[in-house]
Amino acid sequence: MALELKQQLRLSQQLVMTPQLQQAIKLLQLSRLELVGLVQQELEENPVLEEALEGDEEPSLASSVEAQAEAASQLPVETEPPPPEVAAAEPAASADREPTDAEKLADVDWQSYAEDYPQTGPRETRDDSDRPSFEASLTRRATLAEHLHWQLQLSGFPADEEAAAHFIIGNIDERGYLQSSLEEIARQAGVPEPVVASALARIQEFDPTGVGARDLKECLTLQVRALGIDDPIVLRILAEALDPLIKRDFRGVARQLGISVEEVAVAARIVGRLEPRPGRAFGGEDPIYIVPDIFVHKIGDEFHVVLNDDGLPRLRINALYREVLARGSQTPKDTKTYVHEKVRSAMWLIKSIHQRQRTIYRVMQSIIKHQREFFEKGINHLRPLNLRDVADDIEMHESTVSRVTTNKYANTPQGIFELKYFFNSSINRVDGEAIASESVKDRIGRLIHSEDPRRPLSDQRIAEMLKVANIDIARRTVTKYREALNLLSSTKRRQVG
Repeated sequence: MALELKQQLRLSQQLVMTPQLQQAIKLLQLSRLELVGLVQQELEENPVLEEALEGDEEPSLASSVEAQAEAASQLPVETEPPPPEVAAAEPAASADREPTDAEKLADVDWQSYAEDYPQTGPRETRDDSDRPSFEASLTRRATLAEHLHWQLQLSGFPADEEAAAHFIIGNIDERGYLQSSLEEIARQAGVPEPVVASALARIQEFDPTGVGARDLKECLTLQVRALGIDDPIVLRILAEALDPLIKRDFRGVARQLGISVEEVAVAARIVGRLEPRPGRAFGGEDPIYIVPDIFVHKIGDEFHVVLNDDGLPRLRINALYREVLARGSQTPKDTKTYVHEKVRSAMWLIKSIHQRQRTIYRVMQSIIKHQREFFEKGINHLRPLNLRDVADDIEMHESTVSRVTTNKYANTPQGIFELKYFFNSSINRVDGEAIASESVKDRIGRLIHSEDPRRPLSDQRIAEMLKVANIDIARRTVTKYREALNLLSSTKRRQVG
């Protein structure tokens, strides 16, 4: 059988995920702060992009999304990309040759573009009084180790004890507990073990009270001693019956110590005011404050959506590179190719940002349409809603809606909520329409917070009370929602006396 080479032309379709399309998908799921960071990175990496300054005589970004859409449609780039979830199917071969990107960009009327191009941020100026103070931008909360070292410097320890103290502080975890034995610290510091014990005793007098303890019993005992609490029952509980007290087995504590349940309840309230984790105030990360991506304002009987563009730079194409492209054949080929690619990338970024803003705007409008009663009356009127409902309403794919609602927050008349909050599963009513799961969760929380602490409501009792209120819910569902609210079981919520 002879082997031969043949040429064949096949026409087929395939899904194409271009880098630009991947960028558009990425922009959809970024939060506002992440978007600002990405834009700043693009400004550093792409020389064609620049930020328009306040004094520049350039048209500002249109306040309405409709105007943004019209402005973006005038961009001299390829047609608007397909939905992020499905790339456009393109033929592998075509008889009619399409103009290249370089040819498209070469035909751009840059004078007209300079007058009409869209920008990605507002022109409005901010008053300095709205900005955080200079001191607030520089302060940093001290760590527990830094706080302890600061006290050590002021305490006048002998040289050998100070050497041991540094190792002791280095072995205290974020909770405030010492994680190494005295023998091990003595070996590390090269000092006798009694010196380490003496240094530890002095460190245990530092702030916060209870720091340097080796277990919970020692931690609470240090606090009781520092506060001058001399109640014999409290001291006996800490010494002999701390474990059953933690489990709130008051009767077991009473039997073990031979006292009444009422006396145990009084002592338990004293112990409950102590701090089991002395390092709590110094632990964790600095708080991250939520900056809403969307503002929802009610004017008259209508709700209006305003996108938060504060802090987002106003992007434009640098005039120098526009001149490079306008020179035509006078510019070297390699230079033109480089500038063409960078201009195309910059314009795609600007267009993608506008497309992202339009999509967020449309999703929020649809949410308001479905959850109007919530925006007017509160959480008890939140309705069941899923991604498909919004996707069908705005004629987009569910995955697009899911990306848009990820890490996005809206400032509404009812407070600040993540967009995911408005999507709820449904809980059936005994008679009537279904109710949103978040509304049921809120009712469970209010029932528990208003209960008699001496006779807390069990999960089964809460389920029965909700059925009386026309909500059909199982006990295990009540348990799931209670745990989601970080509420203890009825046994651990019970208070005596």
